Parts: sequence; structure tokens; C-alpha cells
Amino acid sequence: MTEMSDGRELGVGLVGTSFMGRVHSQAWTLASRAFDLALTPRVLAVAGQDSERTAAFAARNDIARSSTDWRSLLDDPRVDVIDVCVPGDLHAVIAEEALAAGKHVLCEKPLSNSLAEAESMVAAAQSARERGIQSMVGYSYRFVPALAHARALVGAGRLGTIRHIRAQYLQDWIVAEDFPLVWRLDRERAGSGALGDIGAHIVDAAVFVTGQRLTGVSALTETFVRERPLPAATGALAATAGSGYGPVTVDDAAVFIGRTDGGALATFEATRFAAGRKNAMRLEVNGSLGSVSFDFESADELWFHDHTVDASEAGFRRIHVTEPSHPYAGAWWPAGHGLGYDHAFVHEVADFVRAIAEERTPEPSFEDGLYVQRVLDAVERSAAADAGWTPVDADRP
Repeated sequence: MTEMSDGRELGVGLVGTSFMGRVHSQAWTLASRAFDLALTPRVLAVAGQDSERTAAFAARNDIARSSTDWRSLLDDPRVDVIDVCVPGDLHAVIAEEALAAGKHVLCEKPLSNSLAEAESMVAAAQSARERGIQSMVGYSYRFVPALAHARALVGAGRLGTIRHIRAQYLQDWIVAEDFPLVWRLDRERAGSGALGDIGAHIVDAAVFVTGQRLTGVSALTETFVRERPLPAATGALAATAGSGYGPVTVDDAAVFIGRTDGGALATFEATRFAAGRKNAMRLEVNGSLGSVSFDFESADELWFHDHTVDASEAGFRRIHVTEPSHPYAGAWWPAGHGLGYDHAFVHEVADFVRAIAEERTPEPSFEDGLYVQRVLDAVERSAAADAGWTPVDADRP
């Protein structure tokens, strides 16, 4: 394990300069300003594909060093953490080499592009943990105060026996058939489409809030637009079409049902073809004593129904999750002053830094990421069998 730079500073090497790189860079900067942390994280180096763009990213984000070789970050003794913010086809190689080099790793979700890669990454993480090196997968919605509060209500028994889990993630950014063939529509780079990109989030959110895991699924997937214009420029989500067409090799939408180890019935829907829905990440949990309901498009609100009160007064009521007593919210603004998408990543980073300082396994761990990968694998196998019932094989290593 590398020694911390000065006893308090935690040096970070960021791999990736597109959308996720931008969000993570800001999160590392704000974490120690919003939270009292034993270690102060600082992004010291960034690696990207294009030298000019990476240098510009470094200058804009006050990062001292930029490189087109991510392995150079592993050789830097000042770097204690590698933050992986690149497409899924690079997750396994970067994370495993970083862990072997004695660097803590924060890896964007989903953990990998395949179940086999995820299993290999978990083995590397477990080996590294024996040497005091920590790893975490970036399921950022766990760190939204309203969802964290929903978990607390379930944990306190306010919902009783969980009977239904209902999860959706709806977007519309590729509804237009002339939207170009960006990397998220290429299976070799992205692993899957809506299933892994946004479906993974709701699978993780469901187990985070309820504590229950899927034991089997029945699934359908669909690719509505099977050929798209090639992009005019490279980039994370380049939106300008060039000349020529290429095949879409991932799913556009996935729907599946499942049963949990706690006996609940669960339904999931992930699509990037829900016209008018921009980032509708939704979760509703129904129990014998009550229900909670959340929609990220109203991110500070959690709706709670207490089924134990008299019917004349019962019904869903809004909890505005901005009080100092709510998870994470007390580190920010006065009650009623809402948070945004980026704040969840600040909370994620703060929790990761605390785990490193306290020498404990952070959550969500690579093992948590492996569970999601097992579900995604089962969904794809079920869809290939035309909605055949498919166990989530939790007994695999």
C-alpha cells in the first residue's frame, strides 16, 4: 500500500475526462469542504485518450499533471487512489492493475462488461483488501438523501414485510432514429445498453433500500433502432451524425420480473426510449405496514404511506429530505434548499475516503457490484430464452 502524501492528503489519479470524469473531479474537490474527513482528497493527475483535451481538462480542473497513459498514474508514488471513469471494456484491466500496484480503486458502474470480468475483479479486490487496499463501485444513487432515508425507514420496520419492489429508469436521449452511433450503443465497449447503463442502477437501488436480493428473473429486451449514423466526432455522447451507418449491438430497453430471497415480487423496467422522461429513476416499495415512493426527477422528495393509521387520515405524504437529521443533507444548505445530481457523487467520495481512513470495506463494494452483474447476466440469458425463468446464480464464486 502506498503511503499518504503528507499524513492528511489522499492523492487521486483520475482516468477519464468525459461526463463521468467531470462529475468525479468536482466530487473529489468538494468532499472535504462539505464533510469533516480525516484525509483530504486531491486529484493530482488525470489520464485521457486525447492529449490536448486531457491537458485542457487538467487546466480547467486545477489538476497538476495530465497524460494519455493511465499506467503512468500507477507509477506515481503520490497517487493513492485510482478513479476509473471510462467505458466498461477498460474497467477490469485498470482496476486489477491498480489494486496490484497498491492503489485504492473507485470504479464506475456497472462493475464490468461481463460476469467473468466481475468475478476476476472481486478476486483482485479481496486479495488487495488483505493488504489494506480498498475498492468501491460507484452506484451513486445510494447516496441520494431521499433514497438513503427510504432505506432507513425500511430498516426501522416502518414498512413491515416487503411484498412488492417496483423499479423504473426512464430516459429518452436516443428516441430520434438519426441520433448517432455513440459508444454506449456498442456492445464491445459498453457491455449492454439500457440494461447495464441504467438498469444496473435500479437493481442496486432495490437491494440497497430493501436488503433483499433477486433469486431469479424472467426478462425481455428489445433494440428498436438497429442501425444508426456513425458519429462525426468521438466523445462520450457526441450528438452530431457523420456519414455512413453502423449496427446497434446493445438493447434499447429491458423489462423483467423477479422474486427476492425475502419473498417479495419485483418488477424492473429500463429504457432510453421513454419520450419526455429525462432521468426518471423511480423506486416504490410496498410492505404490510406501509410504502415508500421515489422519483429522481423530484430528487429531494420521498413519499411515505403509513398503513397503520386510521383510513380517514391515511395516504401518501411528502417528506422533503433536506433536514439536518436526514442522511448527508446536514452537510449542505438550510432545510428546504435542495441538492442536485452532483451532490450524490460528493457523498460517495466522502464515504469512500472515510472507509480508507478507517481501514474498512466501503459500500457498495466490488462484491455488491458482482451481485448486480449476476442479475444482468441472468436477465440477458432469460431474454435470449424469450422470457424463460432464469435463476440468479449467487452460488458462483
